[in-house]
Amino acid sequence: MDNRIAFYDEAVDYLHNHTSYNPTTGIILGSGLGKLADAIEDADVIPYSMIPHFKTSTATGHKGNLIFGHLNGREVVAMQGRFHYYEGYTMEEVTFPVRVLSRFGVKRLLVSNAAGGINTDFSVGDMMIITDHISFMPNPLIGKNIEEMGPRFPDMTTVYSRQLRVKAHEAAKKTGIHLKEGVYVAETGPTYETPAEYKMYGLLGGDAVGMSTVPEIIVARHCGMEIFGMSVITNCAKDLGEDCVNDGDDVVLAADKAADMMTTIFKELV
Repeated sequence: MDNRIAFYDEAVDYLHNHTSYNPTTGIILGSGLGKLADAIEDADVIPYSMIPHFKTSTATGHKGNLIFGHLNGREVVAMQGRFHYYEGYTMEEVTFPVRVLSRFGVKRLLVSNAAGGINTDFSVGDMMIITDHISFMPNPLIGKNIEEMGPRFPDMTTVYSRQLRVKAHEAAKKTGIHLKEGVYVAETGPTYETPAEYKMYGLLGGDAVGMSTVPEIIVARHCGMEIFGMSVITNCAKDLGEDCVNDGDDVVLAADKAADMMTTIFKELV
């Protein structure tokens, strides 16, 4: 057995000792999107600092809690904040929680993030269902494969569940929410993109860009999970000018404004 599994299972054992929930749906909440956690009822809140081998989330708008409870009557577990490569963590550390959730029994992963809009049809506050991705980040599966958890060469042809995407559109239609779709570009950060980089990513087929998500998605795919991803557009390339400044606090505020709509969609997906 791969030695890393012992670390995952230490975290799993700790969680089983601190909650009676056994959810099969996991949620990862990005910058400014932790508000969805407030909708989780009968919650068991476990700080990352208490969980064996978990790291501390230092990014703006990431509270750093694992929350078990009920969302729309279903058992869920939500990460209120994630880990990023730009924080200095290894890819193993960034994706460690996804491995733990898989060992805990999670089969479906809903992932959210705040992203910059590349597509000129996008505006701040739009929500984009991720249909595919382009990655400029190190692949988290580099190194010895964990055979007990997944194949050496996972297929990435249809990563984002068509069924969940259709369900999200149906939920949005019922509530009058308009959803975009597009390709998410992942880069390391922590710098925001230059105008030239936005242009390059657009030429490559990207619709939104951010500093997270894809490593978690790759590991979730490796673990055999069903995956849904959504970006909240918090700043746009089309708005960039000589007097424009991208700011982390503004990103969190823009994401917070869209959090209620995202909560509506995620409630239907669980």
